[in-house]
Amino acid sequence: MLEGNLSLPLDPQGLVLFAHGSGSSRNSPRNRYVAERLNEAKLATLLIDLLTTDEERIDQVTAELRFNIGLLADRLVQATDWLSSFGSTSRLRLGYFGASTGAGAALISAAERPEHAAAVVSRGGRPDLAAEALPRVRAPTLLIVGGADTQVIALNRSALAALRSEKELTIVPGATHLFEEPGTLDEAADHAIRWFLRHLARPA
Repeated sequence: MLEGNLSLPLDPQGLVLFAHGSGSSRNSPRNRYVAERLNEAKLATLLIDLLTTDEERIDQVTAELRFNIGLLADRLVQATDWLSSFGSTSRLRLGYFGASTGAGAALISAAERPEHAAAVVSRGGRPDLAAEALPRVRAPTLLIVGGADTQVIALNRSALAALRSEKELTIVPGATHLFEEPGTLDEAADHAIRWFLRHLARPA
């Protein structure tokens, strides 16, 4: 049993499933803030814990499960299947928002469920962790990286070259890995909203 928070604004223009990063959860202040911004833009969101309560207790000690990208991707696939069969969300186009290691899991899930995945956004993510799945991703993918996060910029450029779908790399000036600098998380959210509305919103 996985726990999540589903937010459905009136007349939603699409649905975004969040894949949080290593050591984080659905209660992450940054992901919750981005989700609120998406809700204001009439995008539904599902913030979900990809580990069970017992697994999180184990991971707090060993830190082994947070880097098990295959396991996290499998949980995202299961969440995707649930959303596609749940009455309130089944007709909404689906996008993934992945942060840190969650970006790798989101891209693998998008490759595994191409019929459902309509867009992917990575914030400060590790898309390189999706490795062999990258060429199979069909969903338009936006990679957002902080300008001061030099090592992750290089990893994102490498992943960008491996993607065969519509793709874009956006660098937020002055932002470090967690986008803690004033205004940088807002800028990342603006880019995510633009991408999701472009690819998820259906014509009237």
